[in-house]
Amino acid sequence: MTAQRAPGGAVSAASNAAPTDVPYEDPYADPYEDPYDAVVLAGGGARRLGGVDKPGLLVGGRALLDRVLGACAGAGTTVVVAGPRPTARPVVWAREEPAGAGPLAALDAGLRRTGAEQVVVLSADLPFLGERTVRSLLVALRESGADGAVLRDPGGRDQPLVAAYRSASLRREIAKLSAEHDGLTGLPLRSLTARLELTRVADAVASFDCDTWDDIAAARARIREHGHVLDEWISAVKDELGIELDVDTGLLLDLARDAAHGVARPAAPLTTFLVGYAAARAAEGGGPEAVAEAARKAAALATRWAEEGSSDSGPDGPGGAPGAVPEGKPDAAPDVTPPGARPDPGQDARGDMRPDAG
Repeated sequence: MTAQRAPGGAVSAASNAAPTDVPYEDPYADPYEDPYDAVVLAGGGARRLGGVDKPGLLVGGRALLDRVLGACAGAGTTVVVAGPRPTARPVVWAREEPAGAGPLAALDAGLRRTGAEQVVVLSADLPFLGERTVRSLLVALRESGADGAVLRDPGGRDQPLVAAYRSASLRREIAKLSAEHDGLTGLPLRSLTARLELTRVADAVASFDCDTWDDIAAARARIREHGHVLDEWISAVKDELGIELDVDTGLLLDLARDAAHGVARPAAPLTTFLVGYAAARAAEGGGPEAVAEAARKAAALATRWAEEGSSDSGPDGPGGAPGAVPEGKPDAAPDVTPPGARPDPGQDARGDMRPDAG
């Protein structure tokens, strides 16, 4: 694959103009109406990277291979054609015969380990591929009736390693090619795709791949941009912790804000942690709804807490008249501590515990 303009404005050495295609819109609520398997090609020599282990390179703290595996998490079986290594998700391993025989031989080796009627075929160097793009490819394949749905890059080129295919079509044409050429060694992928009826899906972001160090640098810069960093971080944490649950970041940020403003700053992270813990203890099948319900309860509590604090600071104080002795405690002295000397809610006897304390 050839690298294109890096999303977010960063440009790699081989950038091209933006595509004229209109991105495919997924009209289905259920993204995986049809079962599918996935084949990820993670071999190759990475010559332009000096022979480094490209699938293991980190972008946003996650290996490129793990990022791609996250995009095809809905697959029934995921086959990675490469030497075995630790991965964030369980996979089946396969190798082409002989080793280094090329991408078509690798695809054949991976395809032999799948059983679904649809197969998503991906390279392992796609830092911005997401489930939404995989969904669009599967929908385009289903709706078009074609043999395959391939991603088109900003330069108008087909990317056969970012595609969804009908498994029967691939097996049929691979068998013919093998018979015609006495094997698949050295055959390019275009010798296969030229025999297939294809439909196209445009996605300038997902088609960006990492072939050079400039591409790696552009990808690492893009995920730290303001509009992307939070989603990228949440995805990385979920992947690291093995969490499949969709996270409504807006909901949790609102809760953190309410807790910080209405209670104390350290209450923000502690409250969101407790919400997650409560959701995990919810009845099986609670899912995102359990998080939303726990967040709603915690937010309501923070609101009540803040309102109570506001009423206590009224002109007459909590007991009515200024400096009144609380009922039932005749010997108690009135609170005459100057307002500026009262500890912040984020303080205790050990000193200021606020994260921003200087």
